Amino acid sequence: MRVTSLSPLQHRPNSAGDLQRVEASLRDAATTQDDFLTEVASHLIPAGGKRLRPAMVIAASLSHNNDGGDENAVTEEMIRGGVAVELVHLGSLYHDDVMDEAETRRGIEAVNNRWGNLVAILAGDFLLAKASELAASLGTEVAELLAATIGHLCEGQVRELQLIYDVDRDESGYLEAIGGKTAALFATSCRIGALVAGCDRTSIEQLTQYGYAYGMAFQIVDDILDLVATDEELGKPSGNDLREGVYTLPVIRMIRTNDPVKELLGAPLSTEERDFARSLVVNGKEIATSIETAREYAEEALEAISGFPTTIGTLGLRSAATNLLSALDR
Repeated sequence: MRVTSLSPLQHRPNSAGDLQRVEASLRDAATTQDDFLTEVASHLIPAGGKRLRPAMVIAASLSHNNDGGDENAVTEEMIRGGVAVELVHLGSLYHDDVMDEAETRRGIEAVNNRWGNLVAILAGDFLLAKASELAASLGTEVAELLAATIGHLCEGQVRELQLIYDVDRDESGYLEAIGGKTAALFATSCRIGALVAGCDRTSIEQLTQYGYAYGMAFQIVDDILDLVATDEELGKPSGNDLREGVYTLPVIRMIRTNDPVKELLGAPLSTEERDFARSLVVNGKEIATSIETAREYAEEALEAISGFPTTIGTLGLRSAATNLLSALDR
């Protein structure tokens, strides 16, 4: 994905400075009195990432702030909220990689592959705990919100695990799973941004709706990229969802209409079988129909904030949703 086109901070005159503050705070949050835990908890931070969730917190906060071009407009509370949601995201990646037996993440060795599953699980738990600590410093409502979101992430992941290798998985089950494991955290990012900025309740709900719809579109695009992008573009093996039995929207739609694909799936695949199944999906119409579904969610996100004032934050949120599908331009 092209980070610059996706970031909701793209209209900020000093967006790099905003994200540098996020990076510094992330490193601080992952630093402990134990050098080994610090090394493990910090492992993925230098590898980068789009930092979309912290950027969503900041943009949502600035969506009603006409002074959004002022460097001082990004408060410490916005940064803290952004770091809290990014720590939840990082912690979930540690756990995901254990479940997937991943070897790489963001182009570097995955924590579980380097130090083992037990260390990866404990480090992921530590990051979630630090996220909760930061959320608590922002008030009871933010603390309760983040705790509930972590629960939604677990629920979404469990739903997905229950349907591994299930060729009868339907679209509603898929949408429920990504709603929990992805869209919920984007919704929370926008909601935290609105809360720390003191937005009115109507705006808080609209920003939450934006974040959820954006997150749904984002995950569908990410799932499509897993099928059409290269290993180098993804920073992990492409087609891995197919191999692991996680059947995403394009695959679910092809299974419904293509008996040979349905017969091939339903069990672990060899590399050759994975590549063959992937080629069938990539060359079918299901990629295009899934892109259209992602587009509908992106339009839903835009509609949620259609009445917002034209601020730097609002412009960024609109551009992020508008440009989301540009990641699929090839």
